[in-house]
Amino acid sequence: MTISNNTRQLVRERANYLCEYCHSLEEASAAQFAIDHILPQSLGGSDELSNLALACQRCNGYRYNFITGIDPQTQQEIPLFNPRQDKWADHFIWTADGLRIEGITPTGRATCNRLDLNDDYHNEGSIVRARRLWLRGGWYPPQDDPRQR
Repeated sequence: MTISNNTRQLVRERANYLCEYCHSLEEASAAQFAIDHILPQSLGGSDELSNLALACQRCNGYRYNFITGIDPQTQQEIPLFNPRQDKWADHFIWTADGLRIEGITPTGRATCNRLDLNDDYHNEGSIVRARRLWLRGGWYPPQDDPRQR
């Protein structure tokens, strides 16, 4: 089953054109963001709006068909952040400089780890470099997102 253009647009609008995982701006990306299946189709997930999230290509690729990750603090397997059930600000916070996302719950930490939200494991910090440019432009991080004080 394919996702209709109307549904795609609803998902994009609902997300405010932000990746629902790392909060990157779609407008700042060279590629249109993907429609992510929160419960992957390979695991029985549907194309219903309640199972769809907007994801940048980077987060979508790292999330792949995973629904859990390892909390690096406890080494326990934890469900990943679910944009339809979880509030972003309950699980994540920006560092004071606005360059890094920190998980503040087991779900947040496991999601940061699995999706490598700060390029700690891949790409030699390319997302942090991009955030630095977005920050200079005043586009990032989103104003409503919590920050360390």
